[in-house]
Amino acid sequence: MRIGELAVAVGVTTRTVRHYHHLGLLPEPERRPNGYRDYTLRHVVVLARIRRLTELGLGLAEVRDVLADDAGRDLAEVLEELDADLARQEAAIRERRDRLRALLDRGANLPAEGPVSPELAALLTGMAHGPESPMAARDREVLALIDTVASPENRKRLMAALGSAFETPAAVARAHEVYALLDALADADPHDPADPRVDEAARALADCLPDSLLTERDLAPGLDDGFLRSLYADVAPAQAEAVRRAMRMFTERGR
Repeated sequence: MRIGELAVAVGVTTRTVRHYHHLGLLPEPERRPNGYRDYTLRHVVVLARIRRLTELGLGLAEVRDVLADDAGRDLAEVLEELDADLARQEAAIRERRDRLRALLDRGANLPAEGPVSPELAALLTGMAHGPESPMAARDREVLALIDTVASPENRKRLMAALGSAFETPAAVARAHEVYALLDALADADPHDPADPRVDEAARALADCLPDSLLTERDLAPGLDDGFLRSLYADVAPAQAEAVRRAMRMFTERGR
């Protein structure tokens, strides 16, 4: 049997057959005196098995491991691993589709920071009811970052904890009062003892943070460590100082 006949019999291309020869997956047959390879039924069986395994989703390295054991004792284990991997992919695709559907259902109410999770989209909707604020815009960017890097479970818990800060009109108004205090520090000196605004903004921010967040701080990068400092490195010094003080007050509240 010539290489073309072998390829047609199994439903692959001659280039694929040669590639499998090169990788050592398919043994090369003896050559006839005229130089042509002479394929046998054994080659057809092996090539057909390779095709079946690759169609199941196995990589060629995994196919090599299966073929190395002629008794097929490792095949069940390889297929179980493949099934578990496909299940994980299926769950991830289902979760992404659920997020996409939730965003599409919001229509014109999609947040400017989107696409984001439904949990963050709901939180951003609550934050939007108030005057525009540069510090509020920065917080939305930080939340979008956390929304991206957190696991789905942690994201839901964290956003639920943060959501209580915006769950009522009074809470929303209070949050925007805090943003106004922080915005007013844009040109302030954080070390001016005669300017009480830094401490005032810090206390207001600490008081605004919901107690529910105290039990969920392990779900996101530390709120008072280098991560926080890097996120707020380009805001005004007085604003960054107010945030640092607020985080210290908030942490002490949980002790």
